[in-house]
Amino acid sequence: ADFRWNFFNADGSVAEMCGNGGRCAARYAAERGIAGRSMVFETMAGLIHADVSGRRVKLQMTTPGGLAIDRTLTLRGRKIRYSFLDTGVPHVVLFVPGIEKVDFIGVGRGIRMHRSFAPRGTNVNFAHVRNGVVSVRTYERGVEGETLSCGTGAVACAILSAVHGLVRPPVTVRTRGGEELLIHFDREKREFGEVYLEGDTSWSCDGVITEEAYRY
Repeated sequence: ADFRWNFFNADGSVAEMCGNGGRCAARYAAERGIAGRSMVFETMAGLIHADVSGRRVKLQMTTPGGLAIDRTLTLRGRKIRYSFLDTGVPHVVLFVPGIEKVDFIGVGRGIRMHRSFAPRGTNVNFAHVRNGVVSVRTYERGVEGETLSCGTGAVACAILSAVHGLVRPPVTVRTRGGEELLIHFDREKREFGEVYLEGDTSWSCDGVITEEAYRY
């Protein structure tokens, strides 16, 4: 591997993998000369390959696992049907008629903490497919609220949409923040390989952390 990478959530907890964070890390490594434009780096979820072309980064994801289709759980007396896929981190996906009018916090937080996913918990995605595009909202574990773009969640939604016969790869996923991600994968029955997350990155700022900061 060219380097090792750890990802920390907003609450300070460590996540096994972050797709969008991985894309940003890959571009940073390429721009700073830490690695070439084609690289491999180590994460808690395994080795990740990335290709950087300008602002565009294509990231090979770990092989998804734990596929579960049309399962049911009970939340506050209500039966909720869901599907599940681990794309480096665990993701529940709910297919809904529209992503704007869902009880995002109530259902998202309830499933994230549900005993069915203890002790790790899970991320929760609300997905709607229209004209071959998957629109997604994600309640993210570690953020404990909505995140505007979740790469591993986008991958889970794309693959599960294909499993349900709603799309074919490559799949365009539109996130809450308006970003469009392109998800590539090969499918052989219930197995998925060559999974890639592709999208643009933006270099927002540069900063310096001084040595004194580490003394606190």
